[in-house]
Amino acid sequence: MTTVIVQGATRGLGLQFCKALASRNNINVIATGRTADTSQDLMDLASNAKNVHSFSLNVTKEEEVKSLSEKIQGKFGSSLDLLINCSAILHPSGKGETSLRDVSGQGLEDTLRTNTVGPLLMAKYFSPFLLKGQGRFGVQDEKSKHSGVLVNITAKVGSITDNSLGGWYSYRMSKAALNMATRNLSIELGRGRNKVVCVSLHPGTVNTDLSRPYHKGVAPDKLFSTEQSVNYLMNIIDNLSVKDTGKCFAWDGSQMPF
Repeated sequence: MTTVIVQGATRGLGLQFCKALASRNNINVIATGRTADTSQDLMDLASNAKNVHSFSLNVTKEEEVKSLSEKIQGKFGSSLDLLINCSAILHPSGKGETSLRDVSGQGLEDTLRTNTVGPLLMAKYFSPFLLKGQGRFGVQDEKSKHSGVLVNITAKVGSITDNSLGGWYSYRMSKAALNMATRNLSIELGRGRNKVVCVSLHPGTVNTDLSRPYHKGVAPDKLFSTEQSVNYLMNIIDNLSVKDTGKCFAWDGSQMPF
């Protein structure tokens, strides 16, 4: 069986990734989230798809991430083919800062903990599993094979090069830092014989709770359902190779600047 973990799976993109992956054959989908024990959508999916296994996890708490890695090893073994870090918040208030007067230390800390620290902690405890992956996602190159794939869901607004509007300090900074983490991981996890492909993926503007207040002005053909976005992203994941590691891709497969 192929094993995948979707972190942040109780709603939005994370939940849709679980649905898409669960529809494939011979895959154990491990779905995690803070409210995994009470999320009706995830519970319904787990009851209908017997290959979906949900675990409660506050990704900002290192002891919980470590404990989960031990539970998963005991139940599913130590081989992991795909890890997708999805959880993200725009800001604890639910509204991005439009100027410096809106910035608070607590808001910055909380956003960074969820959007950046959490995914990096997942990489810390699950990279040994990914290094033992069977390379069942992506395209293998005979000259440079890979084991597992690590995906961090980023955002275009996290691109320093692309930023021309400013604002959204916490969210922009957290996603820029996540992109740096992805690049660092690609170097460290690409040194040995077993290599992990590490990428950041931008899902486009998706009709989720996080982005819904900001849909005004978005062209209808550029506002995606979760199904559309995940279909685009899974197509990228299925075609990754070692040469792609450390890069940031948009939903359409184009490479984005950091």
